[in-house]
Amino acid sequence: MFATLAVVACKNEKTSDLSETDARIDSLQKVIEQKDNEINDVMATFNEIQEGFRLIEQAENTVTLMKSGEQVNKSDQIRMSIRNIQQSMQHNRDLIAKLQQQVREGSTRSEQLRRTVETLMKQLDDKSESLRQLQAELEQKDIHIAELDKTVADLNTNIGDLQQEAQQKQQTIDTQDKQLNTAYYVFGNKKELQNQNIYHKGKVLRANFNKNYFTKIDIRDVKEIKLYSKDAELLTTHPAGTYTLQPDAQKQYVLRITNAQQFWSTSKYLVILVK
Repeated sequence: MFATLAVVACKNEKTSDLSETDARIDSLQKVIEQKDNEINDVMATFNEIQEGFRLIEQAENTVTLMKSGEQVNKSDQIRMSIRNIQQSMQHNRDLIAKLQQQVREGSTRSEQLRRTVETLMKQLDDKSESLRQLQAELEQKDIHIAELDKTVADLNTNIGDLQQEAQQKQQTIDTQDKQLNTAYYVFGNKKELQNQNIYHKGKVLRANFNKNYFTKIDIRDVKEIKLYSKDAELLTTHPAGTYTLQPDAQKQYVLRITNAQQFWSTSKYLVILVK
């Protein structure tokens, strides 16, 4: 009767552990879904900024055509085109501020965020250089417009702020991504595992086990673990069909993980008993 009670208790404990794991998995899936939604918002803002750059280029082309014409006095027309550029730049500054807020408050995926910000940085740098060249040409012809100085200065400030925000956000995303793909494994004989309180009286990973005894890995990179033993048994629970445990040519067992995400979904700790 006591043996029966012990088995029931063990099953209840495993069920509780699995429930906690399922809750953690659900939480991670919600985080991923949130990141997908946020990157869509970021891309929409980015596309609107690109349209602003297109309007600026149109105004710049108008100035270029007027400067290359035969008429002598075109200052008023050039000033009008510069005002159009200023208006478009102001609109883009507002959009950049919105993008900065999205980057600061969101949790977008690292790769998508990196590509979007790099593209925007390149366009902003090119536009700043174009405006500086235009300013120099206007000054040489005594058509200096004070507002253009402020436009260039503000744009340079926005570039610096956005770069800093992107770097900070990138660091946070990289840390989260690393945590999501980190796991730990250990293999040893019964005595070794017992000495580290990893395996005790038929139970695995009870309280106060030595976590430093485990090997830390990135599950995206490690797909094979050589066990150097002719007898091996997984003590932690991992879904069937996500791995194979077979001897090699020397009849020593090798664990090969065929589906890393599912294999580590029930536990980020792997314990293997060898003899």
